[in-house]
Amino acid sequence: MYRARVIGWSRAVPCRGDRGEGSAQCEFLAYQRESVVAIVAGLDDAALRTAVLPSGWTPLGLIEHLGDAERHWLQDVFAGARPGGPDASGFAFYREQCRISDGIIAGATLDTAPVGRHHDEPLASQTTDLRRILLHLIEETARHAGHLDAARELLDGRTGLGPR
Repeated sequence: MYRARVIGWSRAVPCRGDRGEGSAQCEFLAYQRESVVAIVAGLDDAALRTAVLPSGWTPLGLIEHLGDAERHWLQDVFAGARPGGPDASGFAFYREQCRISDGIIAGATLDTAPVGRHHDEPLASQTTDLRRILLHLIEETARHAGHLDAARELLDGRTGLGPR
């Protein structure tokens, strides 16, 4: 089974009672999470806070955005909770949000409908159960991994970072 090394996950956390599709989704999510952190591993603080993409995102800003995405999709939308502000920032914030997300995922089935709702269409209508929320979170994490790949190459020329 896939082992996440960079940010401390020892396994992908499958949905309750699932050994197929949910396990695969959780494995891919864990892989994408590891990838985003591996891509920026070794950058100093100045590089992490340097915007090199036309969008203005910094590598650290993207990591924090991914923490916000984990919190929004699994705590706010899926669980219907309204979490307060973060107690941490940067990598610690991202790691904590992923840990909380894993607990939520482990306690649900893929067919479970969200308690809350995303505020914008058409995404609100597309995320009607945990399955679709996980697919969106995998997609969003992978998209930003690509942004981080480009940023890393522009910062120090390194490419091909991450577990694969």
